[in-house]
Amino acid sequence: MIISQIAEQENIKISGLRKNLNDGTAVIVKNTRRKIKPLAIGKDLAVKINTNIGASTEIHSLPYELKKLNAALEAKADTVMDLSVGGNLRKIRKAILEKSPIPVGTVPIYEAAVRAEKKFGTLEKMTPSLILETIEQQAEEGVDFFTIHCGVTKKIAHRLKKKKRLGGVVSRGGAILTRWILANKKENPLKEIFNDIIDIAKKYNIVLSLGDGLRPGALADSLDYYQIEELKTLGEFAGLARKKGAQVIIEGPGHVPIDQIKKNVDLEKKLCNEAPFYILGPLVIDSALGFDHITSAIGSSIAAFYGADFLCVVTPKEHLGQPGPEDLKKGTIAAKIAAQSVNILKNKKLREKENILSLARKKRNWEKHINSSLYPKEAKKMTKGLKLSDICTMCGEYCSLKMLETVI
Repeated sequence: MIISQIAEQENIKISGLRKNLNDGTAVIVKNTRRKIKPLAIGKDLAVKINTNIGASTEIHSLPYELKKLNAALEAKADTVMDLSVGGNLRKIRKAILEKSPIPVGTVPIYEAAVRAEKKFGTLEKMTPSLILETIEQQAEEGVDFFTIHCGVTKKIAHRLKKKKRLGGVVSRGGAILTRWILANKKENPLKEIFNDIIDIAKKYNIVLSLGDGLRPGALADSLDYYQIEELKTLGEFAGLARKKGAQVIIEGPGHVPIDQIKKNVDLEKKLCNEAPFYILGPLVIDSALGFDHITSAIGSSIAAFYGADFLCVVTPKEHLGQPGPEDLKKGTIAAKIAAQSVNILKNKKLREKENILSLARKKRNWEKHINSSLYPKEAKKMTKGLKLSDICTMCGEYCSLKMLETVI
């Protein structure tokens, strides 16, 4: 029933979808405990987008997080992730799960680190059992997908001390685990409990999103030793999870020069056996502070064209502060447009909708023109106070379409 529903929605054959799910090149995101519409990500499917919300240690308010959730929903996010590290984490997460009609993801290591700080005074005393307890609790609450940073190894952590990166370690989960590894002189605790994590994922049908703790946070770090070494390790863990029947996607960069985007996608597909690729951006320049949603949309559309399956929203406030509802809305719209630029190549029905809008534009049928758009509400706002008759205020009587209407 679920497979046929998704196949119809995605305009693909059931047999093709089933094959991709069996091969692990596609996944279905939906915890068995949640009553939401299932979402499929991966090969031959529409590119999906995720919007991150969540409270920080500086700003933490449940009503504010719900406003951010609503902004993401209004802007047509396919999933949201709760990245909270401040306030009452469980209360915020449960409210988001209750209010969200779309899949919700988390990064359990965040809550495990916060719990360790409260219990032991430092995240360095976080235990594998505490991490596993946190993961199981979140699974029972209904979280649909988890970021698991299992690729940050002891070998990588020690090398980072000797050979630093220009942009450093920009992943919060990657930083938490690097610090833990160096303090305890042990291997990544997620490696020790990974089989248990697989069991939990299978029990609740949770997708494991293997996190890029060493993603490049600067153009200069793209495709460096740390990124590639981690990606190889993620490929190994992905193979183990698939072999045991768990669903897996792989997270990717980050900041990537435009000429390296294809190589990034190709490498992930090669090293991770075609697992769906979830990519943050990539941002194609480092210097567009306040406009990173634009640099991200440029990188996202190119990455999606070359095979990225799932795009993570970057907001205008990236690198500056915690984004608010309006920032999330702008970032989500930019990512949605990036995804749509590739989705119209995959789905004939979506391409036909583009033609409907174009014809309405040609005929100056403003109502149909606006209502056929991706964001009608936003388009209507822009036309408020403008005179829209047989012409618009752009060209007026010199409208190119009107001038030639009676002669060609």
